[in-house]
Amino acid sequence: MSKTLNVRISPQADALDRFEAAWHLSTGRAAPPALRVLSFPDLPGLLKALSPARWEMLQRLRAEGPLSVFALARRLGRDYKNVHTDVARFVEMGLVAKRDDGLVEVPWEAVKMEMRL
Repeated sequence: MSKTLNVRISPQADALDRFEAAWHLSTGRAAPPALRVLSFPDLPGLLKALSPARWEMLQRLRAEGPLSVFALARRLGRDYKNVHTDVARFVEMGLVAKRDDGLVEVPWEAVKMEMRL
């Protein structure tokens, strides 16, 4: 599995085009490698989801490895409830993974951003 998450600002139609292209590629041939894409409809949506505090949380979690939400909040000097909410949202989005032992981690080595005009 690729360790890169592609984050894009693109309309919903682009996601449908990517799905259609992958469908055509996979018919009669070997399946294309999985491409992990997280799309936002516009720049304000991206900036709301990945605020500077949330980006710092991702960087810290990636650098320090798997942590409990409590330990992450302590290391960031942030309120536990807010960090818990951010982590839960990131798990839903696929930016953070929750392990069987309850610890959370960033499974990505890189996050690539693409913004189309």
